[in-house]
Amino acid sequence: MTAVDRLELGEETQVEVEAAAPTSPAPDADVTLKKATEALLALQHDGGWWKGELETNVSMDAEDLLLRQFLGIRTEESTADSARWIRDNQREDGTWANYYGGPGDLSTTIEAYVALRLAGDAPDAPHMASASAFVRDRGGLERARVFTKMWLALFGKWSWDDLPVLPPELVFLPTWVPLNIYDFGCWARQTVVALTIVSTYRPVRDLGVAVDELRSGLPPLPPRPFLSWEGALERADKVARRYARRPVRALRAAALREAERWIVEHQEADGGWGGIQPPWVYSIIALHLRGYALTHPVLRKALDGLEGFTTRDEKGRRLEACQSPVWDTALSVIALAEAGLEPGDPAMRVAARWLVDEEVTVDGDWKVRRPHLAPGGWAFEFANDNYPDIDDTAEVVLSLLRCDEEDRGSVARAARWVLGMQCSDGGWAAFDVDNTRTLCRKLPFCDFGELIDPPSADVTAHVVEMLAALGSAGRPTDRAAMDRGVAWLLANQEPDGSWFGRWGANFLYGTGAVVPALVAAGVPLTHPSLRRAVEWLDARQQDDGGWGEDLRSYDDPAWAGRGASTASQTAWALLALLAAGEPDRASTRRGVEFLGATQREDGTWDEPWFTGTGFPGDFYINYHLYRLVFPVTALGRFVHGGGPHG
Repeated sequence: MTAVDRLELGEETQVEVEAAAPTSPAPDADVTLKKATEALLALQHDGGWWKGELETNVSMDAEDLLLRQFLGIRTEESTADSARWIRDNQREDGTWANYYGGPGDLSTTIEAYVALRLAGDAPDAPHMASASAFVRDRGGLERARVFTKMWLALFGKWSWDDLPVLPPELVFLPTWVPLNIYDFGCWARQTVVALTIVSTYRPVRDLGVAVDELRSGLPPLPPRPFLSWEGALERADKVARRYARRPVRALRAAALREAERWIVEHQEADGGWGGIQPPWVYSIIALHLRGYALTHPVLRKALDGLEGFTTRDEKGRRLEACQSPVWDTALSVIALAEAGLEPGDPAMRVAARWLVDEEVTVDGDWKVRRPHLAPGGWAFEFANDNYPDIDDTAEVVLSLLRCDEEDRGSVARAARWVLGMQCSDGGWAAFDVDNTRTLCRKLPFCDFGELIDPPSADVTAHVVEMLAALGSAGRPTDRAAMDRGVAWLLANQEPDGSWFGRWGANFLYGTGAVVPALVAAGVPLTHPSLRRAVEWLDARQQDDGGWGEDLRSYDDPAWAGRGASTASQTAWALLALLAAGEPDRASTRRGVEFLGATQREDGTWDEPWFTGTGFPGDFYINYHLYRLVFPVTALGRFVHGGGPHG
């Protein structure tokens, strides 16, 4: 890393990079692999699955307390435990960030502050005063994101009149009309339907504390340009506001009933909606406003389900935004296969049986755009039949192909389903087909997170790798579909030689997924795209031999492939280099040495940095298993000379 690189990284990240530098000679790669493999095997559940903690920012915990305050079920014990976790994650400047090492975020800081006020923290306490000063300096409540203002509106701390309108009549729009609910990605769709009920009822409950010190007094932002989609939709929102004051009563009542029905029908077996926090909590509020008592079976199941997403330990109480057992198990099986475990190993067999039992065999929302496609595939979570996803399905197939366990036809069904979910441009998205209505992003309430599900390089790469592996295993595959996927990947390479990572941070993740897929599909190692990717990885290697990428790369291209070295991101770079036929390259060997030198005695790695992505630019994830499963995969391929598909 040059002196210029260090200056551009900034002081905080520079310290982290230097702290990660190896201090002792790296042990042999096979020793590192053996210790890591034993650590991974030790984490397997008796039922056959793996699940690492999925850590996010404290807004999850703050909103959980606000939900319980709204419902009247907040307890002093849970509040104190959550407050301890929130306080421990406060930065030295009094703010809260959206990820480890990141800058303070206005809305996250507001939500954390309000939660601590509920916990009894005085506004003049030093940690609270510094937080409120930051909030006011950044524009106060007046400049918070819309979803934060919605939480405040539930308690009369922000006016519903100053929030965008979400009419429940949206649920009646046919799929060919722009901005129907199926134009939104599945995570946004479930949230939008619930919020149409909430914004119609406009409830106000008692918060019990004042938060006026968070106001800055700034006026509202000026309207968007008249001749822009944003400006047009702001004017449409004004029309919707007038209608909301005097709706067609019969139509409004019918729309509320339909939204309620849709929500109830989409509840999953675990009590949640989509296995993720936002639609879960908003659906609880919406149904409660529709008259569902907390003892009603639907709400009882929903609240009990949230307990299953709650972690309690010496650090406090925290809520997982999601859980990833299917994903973690598929990745673990692949890693162990690369580490040398035989297909018939008991750990592999029990994992394969569990995965096969988790197959989704019922129709979900994807059926709206693919009505004649038969179900098949896997979801991310323990229970999410409405939303199996292409990414998990591809990785599960890749894992099952490495096992002896009979798949009972699930691989063939999954392959057919994935092929049927290919988008018109040749790529694959996570959950939907051709979910690319960018107009959704311009709605007045859409200032947080991605709302649509376009094809991405990482998902497309995993599918291409899956199709190549099916062919290599003598299973039925579709070469034409794979070739279209390869063409999509080649066309979407970044000018610098990397690929954008939609679901992992960021260009390192995308490149680490795409290069092995292209090689597996038969792209020659001499292809210019592969050589440019190798050169990009060489240029991004840190002085310590590792690779890292700060999440600011989603907003600032200067951060692409640059940040504190991590085990998971180093492994992604190594997977690309090994697939590109570069096991003896100096950068490859230095990367392997970095993993050996930074490995803990227990076989794992420290990784407080977030390397997973929920919404690029807004919401990030620390998958606690990534720091182990990806290094095992990379080291296994380095030691055993394995290819990208076994």
